[in-house]
Amino acid sequence: MAKEVSRGTASGWAMVAVLFLAYVVIGYGLYLSIVACDAAPRGVVPVGGIWGLVGMTLALAVAIVMSCGFFTLQPNVSAVLLLFGAYKGTVRAPGFHWANPFFQKIKVSLRTRNFNTDTLKVNDQRGNPTEIAAVVVWRVEDTAQACFDVDDYANYVHIQSESALRFLASHYPYDSTDDAVSLRGSMEQVSRDLQHQLQERLSKAGVVVEEARLSHLAYAPEIAGAMLRRQQAEAVVAARQRIVEGAVGMVEMALGRLQEHKTIELDEERKAAMVSNLLVVLCGEQAAQPVVNAGTLYA
Repeated sequence: MAKEVSRGTASGWAMVAVLFLAYVVIGYGLYLSIVACDAAPRGVVPVGGIWGLVGMTLALAVAIVMSCGFFTLQPNVSAVLLLFGAYKGTVRAPGFHWANPFFQKIKVSLRTRNFNTDTLKVNDQRGNPTEIAAVVVWRVEDTAQACFDVDDYANYVHIQSESALRFLASHYPYDSTDDAVSLRGSMEQVSRDLQHQLQERLSKAGVVVEEARLSHLAYAPEIAGAMLRRQQAEAVVAARQRIVEGAVGMVEMALGRLQEHKTIELDEERKAAMVSNLLVVLCGEQAAQPVVNAGTLYA
């Protein structure tokens, strides 16, 4: 596994000054060599002038090659340096730089990026087909791993994000009537789990996942209508259960108060009738129509 190594470089502006002086000296040397060749008598080989031309020509070629070592970096952009296939380090400092002209410079962005997964159709824990998508916020942390440990780190992030999303969706139900973790009811916990899954998968590519959240969640169209009716039925059942629990509590409280204060003595039959009437009134969907008893209690 590759590991990032920080690499220093020379200032590009300083090397501009050095190379400018070098070009001036080489140009002056070429001029003197040409003058020496012209001043030589006819039939005499100007050895000094010829060697001067050869030397200045070679120096000019070296200066031109050295001029290929300049490169610039913007903020949050790094350059991975390779020398004939060997990793030599990473430059992160923004600005104008100069390095060995034979270095291959691979620029890697360190900026935070957003990736929206495609809408995937996945069966949840209960086997219901579900449409799900997520947004992943990530950045490159280790440039050596990003360049050398995976083939294409951006494509690797995309594929692994969809794989982790499929894995996550298959391990949770879409919805739950109790306090169990579900995709719809426990969005924060599901998002944290997704981020953890992604970080485990993408760490080998030198990538840090800053945030991962579900951006789309719905039942597949072929079962959306049936699941909506089931949710409505579950909601009605849960509401009825809560109403019955409250009504029973109120009836128990009413009977207890009557018995405690001895407001009225009721036999078991009258208690049963009172309980029945109270439950009808409290649990009914419509307002009860009272019937006034103008006679005695047992009429």
